[in-house]
Amino acid sequence: MPDQPFADLFRDTEHLSWAPTAQVRERGRRRTRQTRIAAALAAVVAVAVVATGAVALAGGREGAPTPVLPATGSPTPSPAPSATSAAPRPSTTSTTPAAPPSSPSRTPSAGSTDPAIPAAAMLRLSDLPAGFTMAEDDIDGDWSLESVSIYCREAPTGTSNGRLAQRTVSFDSPTDRMIQRVVRFSIRDAALEMDAVRALFTDCKPRGATSSMSVLADGLGAGDESLLVGSDIEGVRSRWLVVRQGDLVAQVALDMDTTPKEARRYARPVAQRLCAGTDTC
Repeated sequence: MPDQPFADLFRDTEHLSWAPTAQVRERGRRRTRQTRIAAALAAVVAVAVVATGAVALAGGREGAPTPVLPATGSPTPSPAPSATSAAPRPSTTSTTPAAPPSSPSRTPSAGSTDPAIPAAAMLRLSDLPAGFTMAEDDIDGDWSLESVSIYCREAPTGTSNGRLAQRTVSFDSPTDRMIQRVVRFSIRDAALEMDAVRALFTDCKPRGATSSMSVLADGLGAGDESLLVGSDIEGVRSRWLVVRQGDLVAQVALDMDTTPKEARRYARPVAQRLCAGTDTC
């Protein structure tokens, strides 16, 4: 005899009309599709709600409403940022030490653009009496006028130390030797050099009763300034012609018996040659 629950179920369903099996399966598949669609819609709604909340939160942090474009006219597109504006600024705290500024070159003078003494500024054989030749050997010996300062009892004023450049040439004859040295100074120092030469041969008190130093002629009619100075040290006589032209000072060692008249003949070509080395002529 069947159990009571099965007997009750048979009695309740004995007179029911059952749908075909294919129809029951179709209904089940339809219900499954509807359930999946409903679940997908619910997920889309949830994402939209979250996105809306995030936008609202961001708008609250910025504290500025989205600008509304005017009703007329088309909006002007904002220019794209350039690569230059987007580049990071260089650091101002670099550990690399800055290179020290280069020292400016000393300007030779207001009357010259090149401190070098050109060969054209020196005496030539055509400026000298016949019989001289240009010497090829080195110029040595105490021939300059500064060398006589060691014979002064007291230290003289001396000549200027502001030399920027110099050039020397010498000429020989069967009986004599002539040496020329041209020095470039600033305009101011060139004038001071001439004053120092005057002071040396005026103020020096040489040792020895027979020794003497003097300015033999001041103003020989050549250049900006010209002098003939001489010394007689223990019987040895010397003569120097000194000529200034702008920022150049020429010193020429002459024959020991050169007179002011003879020195004037040399002073003029010396001054004229110096013009090739300065634009103050």
